[in-house]
Amino acid sequence: MATLPADKLDVLEKRFLSIEAELASGPAADQFVKLSKEYAEMEPVVRPIIAYRKLQRELEDAREMAASGDPELAEMAEAEVAELEERLETMTQEIRILLLPKDAADEKSVILEVRAGTGGDEAALFAGDLFRMYQRYADLQGWKFTVMEESPGEAGGYKEAVANISGKGVYARLKFESGVHRVQRVPATEASGRIHTSAATVAVLPEVEDIDIDIKAEDIRIDTMRSSGAGGQHVNTTDSAVRITHLPTGIVVTSSEKSQHQNRANAMKVLRARLFEAQRDARDSARSEARREQVGSGDRSERIRTYNFPQGRVTDHRINLTLYKLDKVIEGEALDELVSALITENQAAQLAAMEGVS
Repeated sequence: MATLPADKLDVLEKRFLSIEAELASGPAADQFVKLSKEYAEMEPVVRPIIAYRKLQRELEDAREMAASGDPELAEMAEAEVAELEERLETMTQEIRILLLPKDAADEKSVILEVRAGTGGDEAALFAGDLFRMYQRYADLQGWKFTVMEESPGEAGGYKEAVANISGKGVYARLKFESGVHRVQRVPATEASGRIHTSAATVAVLPEVEDIDIDIKAEDIRIDTMRSSGAGGQHVNTTDSAVRITHLPTGIVVTSSEKSQHQNRANAMKVLRARLFEAQRDARDSARSEARREQVGSGDRSERIRTYNFPQGRVTDHRINLTLYKLDKVIEGEALDELVSALITENQAAQLAAMEGVS
């Protein structure tokens, strides 16, 4: 049976009970807020630990009864021991996952960027399919999906589309979506019925606040320009579009909605997310080889998934998982099966790394 580090469990449980006692004593408002936040973060981990400790004690009692020498009592106790051992093993695995190091960005909302890749008009149409897939998935999860920037393709879909997805733990569930998504299907314009292959790239960036990353005023250049539109009454004839250039890195962000004030806010939000991600990538570069061996390395040049329409299948190449329910995945309904499998595989890789298993 797998075991848990008793000393670490002790520290966590003592700290949790200490916070509980402090909160009950009626601390000052600022201290109450700080302690409440820490309590809320610890509770999902410590409650199972307390239940685990209680189960351990019940198992010890049952084993003592099994060794009591009373045949009838021992038979009943042995059955209870077997049941408790099974429950304890399950709980041990669950707590081992809860004790894994957390990505500090996991609880954050995200900036989703979808761009057409190789494949011309078909790539733009596919980018549109992916963007709508994530919008429907967000709706199913109860998250808020706000379109920030759209650049339509000539035949439909998007050359590029950017959205803010806000909610609790969005990044934790969507971070493995970053990468190259490939589609294989017969375009509507293909008279011969020949299958085309095209691609779109997806980037999922944790949304950050001003306090998370410092952007100096002298490091950015802000330009205003005339918004481009599809024509008709919605064309914006004022110089409301905003382009922000981060001079030290060369990162350029644009936003071209109707309000210049909102465009500036949107562009700064995307810029902060991109700079934060760049810092994370730089910090992790020393471990890049190890990260490439794990699910969700975040390498956007990596082909991560293929959507094959003629065969109705979706294959995630990182975990060799194929689902024959492409229609439900594209509708966002079955996307969570892929998301959950990727999270589980990543947790398994982390556990193996902690245990020194190659």
